[in-house]
Amino acid sequence: MDRRPRGRARHRRRARDHRGKSAGGGLAAALALLNRDRGDGPRPIGQLLQCPMLDDRLDTPSARQMAGVGLWDRSSTAVAWRAYLGDRYGLADLPAYAAPARATDLSGLPPTYVDVGSAETFRDENVAYAHAIWCAGGDAELHVWPGAFHGFDSVAPTAALAREARHARTRWLSRVLGRSLRE
Repeated sequence: MDRRPRGRARHRRRARDHRGKSAGGGLAAALALLNRDRGDGPRPIGQLLQCPMLDDRLDTPSARQMAGVGLWDRSSTAVAWRAYLGDRYGLADLPAYAAPARATDLSGLPPTYVDVGSAETFRDENVAYAHAIWCAGGDAELHVWPGAFHGFDSVAPTAALAREARHARTRWLSRVLGRSLRE
């Protein structure tokens, strides 16, 4: 038997965040944009983006610098974008819901955490995304991990830098969750 007073919700409001790594980070960023623009569904408390794949144009300095270097480079990224976009790959009018770096308005997004390695293809598009959120008056926390490559924390999870990155993400998520629970 339910002993709660009548009229009281039978479920607690659940805090939700959008999170993802690499291509999943790009999808999480796209979902945050779509959620903002549609205005329906629960508003996420934050988006946690780990080395997100945001820009299909592959024209940043880090994309060019890292061509042929490391586990994931510019050509790997091009294959991923082609697989994801199919015939739409390379189109000038690709919507931001497909490639979030193409968004011209990043206002109204939930608090955002972005982390990326300094020695990886996505470095500059991730820095630009956080910068654009700041320019739009939003809340973004950016970490560029020195010497880190794409997926460094999965390849070497016990390395000091990977532990530090996990700790920074956990602290951010705790702050965002705490803020959400107080509201």
